[in-house]
Amino acid sequence: MLPTQSSGAGQFAKLDLSRLPSPCFVIDEIKLTENLQILKDIATAADTKILLALKAFSMWSLAPLINDYLAGCCASGLWEAQLARKYFSGELSSFAPAFKPSEIEDIATLSSHVVFNNLGQHQAFADVARKYGAETGLRINPQHSEGQTAKYDPSMTGSRLGQPLDQLMQLDLPDIDGLHLHNLCEQGFAPLARTVAAIEPYLAAQKGRFQWLNLGGGHMLTQPDYDTEALIALLKRLRADYEAQIYLEPGTAIAFDAGILVGEVLDVTDNDGPIAILDISATCHMPDVLEAPYRPALLNETSEDGVNVTLGGPSCLAGDVIGTYNFPNMPKPGQRLAFLDQAHYSMVKTTTFNGMKMPSIAIWNSQTDDLKRVREFDFSDFERRLS
Repeated sequence: MLPTQSSGAGQFAKLDLSRLPSPCFVIDEIKLTENLQILKDIATAADTKILLALKAFSMWSLAPLINDYLAGCCASGLWEAQLARKYFSGELSSFAPAFKPSEIEDIATLSSHVVFNNLGQHQAFADVARKYGAETGLRINPQHSEGQTAKYDPSMTGSRLGQPLDQLMQLDLPDIDGLHLHNLCEQGFAPLARTVAAIEPYLAAQKGRFQWLNLGGGHMLTQPDYDTEALIALLKRLRADYEAQIYLEPGTAIAFDAGILVGEVLDVTDNDGPIAILDISATCHMPDVLEAPYRPALLNETSEDGVNVTLGGPSCLAGDVIGTYNFPNMPKPGQRLAFLDQAHYSMVKTTTFNGMKMPSIAIWNSQTDDLKRVREFDFSDFERRLS
């Protein structure tokens, strides 16, 4: 979930931000389609199935488009599984660090595969999953770290995610249909290749036993410098060597550079330098800015001589600060701004802390300039959360 730097303003430089409510997430359906086509081409060339990770991008109004390109979805729990079956097509792989007994029957009914986090969860629920028609999988922890930040590294020491590989080497596995692993975070091909090398002794020892191998997410397949040819060669080899269907489940790659978050300057003040207060909150609308942390790119930011202005949100949190940016002139109240590459994770992690209004959602076509508002939030959305 560590945000990847946007490759640039691109198509959004043409969008008239005054046409939008503020704040507002805007998805360019043309850029999204371009990303989806890249993924479909990889899947076809490598005889691999690519699933949408709903935890990163679950904008179901775009499901008809996504359904034309991907093999299905992966869900992190019951609600995502229900969303997948209601709006998306294809296969559904469900994984959670632990399943609730009260939900496992519904999850199994909805899912093509249920992936268990460890052998204890498999022992508790595998029979239920099979009873309702789902294949069963086991998440393994390759004990090989590629993460750049510990809290985003599923293979860090003491991780709760996956059955450690060294334990599996010493055990006789129960009947399991497939293996799942995930230890990347918005990374290129080389970390995947090293991870595969780390698990291949185990795969070789179990050759022919598993029907599928899911290599998880974190693959930045739509970033321009991704080594697609090397990926395709690796995936084809794995399928041939281990006689298993290969899956990938990217999240960020699907909506990479396909969305922005538009906001408005509310006030400009000064405290050891100029500060602009926006109607966009880092803590409420783009929490990875604080959690990762990282500095999101700003549309049309100048690198030339100008004025450096700290941009912050309207919440009461003292640390609700997005970053410092260079402007040719001092921003003014009412001025519109847009942060780049905000479609993945930001959209699904918004909150109403401080009674903050969640950003509206719009779809834009960068070829025709058509703009459609698909969701606006009001007081009732805040009211329904608590009673």
